[in-house]
Amino acid sequence: MKKITLATLLLLTLGLTGCSSSDDEEDELTLPEIVNQFEADSVWQTSVGSGVEHYFSRLSPVVYKDTVFVASRRGEIKAIDINSGKELWHSDVRKNPAFWPWEDDDSAKLSGGLSEAYGKIFVGTERGEVIALDRETGELAWRKQVPGEALSAPAAGDGLIYVNLGSGKLVALHPDEGEQRWVYEHEVPALTLRGISSPQSANGGVIFGEENGKLSVVIAENGFLAWQADVAIPQGASEFERLADVDTQPVVQGSTVYSLAYNGNLVAVDIRSGNVLWKREYSGYRDFTVDGRNIYLVDSQGSIYALDASSGIERWSQPALNGWFLTGPTVFGNYLVTGDQEGNLHWLDKETGDLVSRSEFDSSGFYIEPITAGDKLIVITRDGEVSLVNLPLAN
Repeated sequence: MKKITLATLLLLTLGLTGCSSSDDEEDELTLPEIVNQFEADSVWQTSVGSGVEHYFSRLSPVVYKDTVFVASRRGEIKAIDINSGKELWHSDVRKNPAFWPWEDDDSAKLSGGLSEAYGKIFVGTERGEVIALDRETGELAWRKQVPGEALSAPAAGDGLIYVNLGSGKLVALHPDEGEQRWVYEHEVPALTLRGISSPQSANGGVIFGEENGKLSVVIAENGFLAWQADVAIPQGASEFERLADVDTQPVVQGSTVYSLAYNGNLVAVDIRSGNVLWKREYSGYRDFTVDGRNIYLVDSQGSIYALDASSGIERWSQPALNGWFLTGPTVFGNYLVTGDQEGNLHWLDKETGDLVSRSEFDSSGFYIEPITAGDKLIVITRDGEVSLVNLPLAN
């Protein structure tokens, strides 16, 4: 049975800016015993540089047809054939790469992305840049300075690229050359979580969460505010208690958009009017998923939930992995898959929430949810190990 110690991991996971922790108490966590119903082994493994290492990142891979694109924080970006694991191209977007690995290599500090659209791969950086590569060759198409850290994946729609920035700005860029078309500004509280919401493009609007607890929609053509809805209302005497970031990417299904806030709620909102259809008290900062009639989420403690998408009524909960700092959940066939910071990949029956299998990967741990490509699952660890897993068959 694997064990970890828990001291100040909350600070590392949430990435609070302006906070420190003096909690020296260590609690021992143990994984629940299960009997694997199947073994989910890797079909192939490869790597991309040194991954994101110990840094905060949402540097998620992205899939286009039979190619998966992955990146490391330092600046390596690869295109990999999803069937064979063979490298198709490799690009290094550092401005001044070092000759020797121990030299200062001017890390690109990739953090927000990856996204695919308009024949390009887009990625953002902590240095306040958005970089575009040719999707087929990996050649640099352009790189543009933006007014803030790009900590989340860009979104595409209506002929533009949208990037949400840590400075409280949402910018729209033209995909051909990266020219800025408009910028929307909102107020950022004094204390926030490290992450920011990835935008979502839908119905001629750009939907994104703000650090003040609001879900906002701006008009894609000009960046003018269309409506806002409260996902969380900051409460409490201290700045810490008043944290109410909406760091999750909004999910659009039909005429409804779903959003989740830290210290707040899971809400369903009418995408046309901004009226809140229902609201349930859940707190989370990891991206969630909507699969037909169900919403699946991991809350800020590590409990996993399934809720009815039309009403918000809870279908089941699974608290057995509390404290293991899970990634967001991914629906994969009949299963829900999530990784933890010790490199365990957990499989749940998506109808009941029962834990049905566990796979051990690299001990550097997972930092981003798995992604799917048909009957294939791609996972990436903190040290850059990329693995493909086929849809398992029960024993």
